[in-house]
Amino acid sequence: MKKLKKIIAGLVAGAALISLAACGSSNSGSSDSSASSQQGQTVEQIKKAGKIRIATFGDLPPYGYVKNDGTRAGYDVALGNKLAEDLGVKVDWVQVNADGRVDALKSDKVDLVLANFTVTDERKQVVDFASPYMKVSIGVVSPDSAKITSADQLKGKSLAVTKGTTAETYFTQKYPDVNLQKYDSKTQQFQAFKDGRVDALADDNTYLYAWAKENPGYTVGVKTLGEESTIAPAVKKGNADLLKWVNSEIKTLTDNGFFEQAYQDELAPSFTDDIKAEDVIITK
Repeated sequence: MKKLKKIIAGLVAGAALISLAACGSSNSGSSDSSASSQQGQTVEQIKKAGKIRIATFGDLPPYGYVKNDGTRAGYDVALGNKLAEDLGVKVDWVQVNADGRVDALKSDKVDLVLANFTVTDERKQVVDFASPYMKVSIGVVSPDSAKITSADQLKGKSLAVTKGTTAETYFTQKYPDVNLQKYDSKTQQFQAFKDGRVDALADDNTYLYAWAKENPGYTVGVKTLGEESTIAPAVKKGNADLLKWVNSEIKTLTDNGFFEQAYQDELAPSFTDDIKAEDVIITK
């Protein structure tokens, strides 16, 4: 009987040891999982590489565009250059279209997106947005000879939008009777519009203000549609390290007046006098 008790006691002790080992393994795995949850390049890795890869537009003045001499310019570009300067690295610019911004992050082609990227609940599911630096709404531009002043006037008409934009999403959901013509790039949609292949064009109002000034004969008859949104930098989903740094940097730049100066340098010359800095940028 005593021998049997000893055997049972030994089995119980062994089971306890196995249980403790299993618990230890589980905890260790959880810790490793937490450590590996970081996605994309960290700030230190970017510094070590000596460059930060930033996605931007090449055909969206005054936000992101290529000048005749081949250099990049615009409000987003000015911000990207400043972020790189404060990181102590160079910028490796990666040109994208609107519908390629998310994929550029997912595939690790870029570390950051600065491409007039409007924050939406849908996009928050696939990328992480930093603190916003601009305000924006959807607008509609049309020829002076056939001015559109209400979205209801677009029913049965053709409207140009760029794929992957909030304008495309908004009209798809809210105005199914509008004949959407979807294009891959800003250049394509505006060429179709100027050629008369569509009746109107919808895009971010801040961009349309600039475009209408540069193209006499067209008016932004619908200045705001839907709720006011914001534009922000975006990093790969789960890149907590870079996100934390960018958020801190945006706050510092806001406090130091960087965005007010960038507005005067990059945006104000492209807008009509009735547009003010506080209508477009987020100030402290």
